[in-house]
Amino acid sequence: MENTCQHSGAEKIPGILGGMGPEATVDLMKRIIALTPAADDIDHLRCIVDNNPKVPSRMKAIIDGDGEDPGPCMADMGKRLEAWGADFLVIPCNTAHHYYYNVADAVSIPVVHLVDLVVETVVSANPGIRKAGVLASTAVLMTKLYETRFAARGVDVVYPDAPVQDQLLGVIRRVKAGETGEKVRQDFSDICAHLAAKGAEVGILGCTELGIIGGGELPIRSVDAADVLAREIVAVAREGKMPHTELSAP
Repeated sequence: MENTCQHSGAEKIPGILGGMGPEATVDLMKRIIALTPAADDIDHLRCIVDNNPKVPSRMKAIIDGDGEDPGPCMADMGKRLEAWGADFLVIPCNTAHHYYYNVADAVSIPVVHLVDLVVETVVSANPGIRKAGVLASTAVLMTKLYETRFAARGVDVVYPDAPVQDQLLGVIRRVKAGETGEKVRQDFSDICAHLAAKGAEVGILGCTELGIIGGGELPIRSVDAADVLAREIVAVAREGKMPHTELSAP
């Protein structure tokens, strides 16, 4: 029997390694829908999503140093998404990009490198930028995911001071626990103001949980990694853009 649900071939199907965390994955899906020009259901993108919150904790593995390696689980997710028909993969978690090559080496389809994509987006949109602020999990700081990529482009990275970084990690954990109200948003805004005072010319919301509470006015010009990723997905799937992988990055 003919499969009438196959895509035409003009559109590409993104495979999403989700669940890190689950609400951030749902938030990404909402962004994709909002960015896709559509008059009816059929105009939207087909996405294959593994919203798997059972991926071993990146924070326990990196920050605590005693957690299970998430890499093999993520590689398995990537292989399954490819087998299910995905044309390219995305990982809507900045910290999880520490395990990017576990996934990229396990599949034969492109894997978007979110962190490198964000860095390239910031540098391209801000010629002459000298200091970029990073608002992210402490695990992102420890692995220098943003720092090394910005350094290659001649840009210094500014992080919150240690006590404020601890507060930021607390904000991320609170969002993961479902707290998204006015109090946690104000706490995040205060952290953004601290980063601006340290000389950051732009603040990167480098944790997809922060994108959930990062709407509205912040006291620093910001770039939301979740928004950058959603735009990349639509551009690759609908407009034929080549996926921004680590290997294809400038």
